[in-house]
Amino acid sequence: MDAHNADNHLARIAGAIAEPARARMLCCLLDGHARTSTELSVVGEVSPSTASAHLARLRDERLIDMVAQGKHRYYTLASADVGAALEALLVVAGLPRPAFQPNTPDRLRHARTCYDHMAGTVAVALHDQIAAQGWLAGTAASEAGTGGGGGDVGIGGAAEYALSAAGEAGFARAGIDLAALRKLRRRFACPCLDWSERRPHIGGALGAALLQLALRRGWVERELDSRALAVAAKGQRQLLAAFAPAD
Repeated sequence: MDAHNADNHLARIAGAIAEPARARMLCCLLDGHARTSTELSVVGEVSPSTASAHLARLRDERLIDMVAQGKHRYYTLASADVGAALEALLVVAGLPRPAFQPNTPDRLRHARTCYDHMAGTVAVALHDQIAAQGWLAGTAASEAGTGGGGGDVGIGGAAEYALSAAGEAGFARAGIDLAALRKLRRRFACPCLDWSERRPHIGGALGAALLQLALRRGWVERELDSRALAVAAKGQRQLLAAFAPAD
């Protein structure tokens, strides 16, 4: 891209950010949590139809991504570079980052089932730990795939997780039979957008195996007549420790 075109592109992006409603929407997404157009219309203090037009402009400038799941459409920042640019602008403006305020009941937000795998803050923490260790390969941890049901939604229709060599060894060491999972007629692993956290947890056959292992080991327990899972502090520590790198 030559200097003239780069200047023009910068001006277009700056113009997209400069509109107050769009700026509020972008800042709202800085926390890494996906949101619907309805939620962003409230944040932007505009009507749903106006919000849709604003979101289309932001997508055209590749500042945000959209994931369609059933009747819902979820929006996230397009990349870490977009987030870094917005962070820098907030520093110049002297404003703090906005905080994510979920409205999910605490009992369900902490841990619950999502179809046949685990969701909630515990599951997202496990996903983030595994991703940070470099155990996921083939699809970046921030990208999307499909997941389960029961209120949580998949990200991006076709993306899947593969495991790095370290991931293969780590899951096997924890007691997951990866060869058996790969023989099942379902997706091996994929990121599933968490209903309450609006960030991914692990879905697919691998996610289901993680939940079954956690139940067998007593790290989590099912609550009767509820999707909620009981996870004591000790159980959460044991769960995360089981999927930590070998000493």
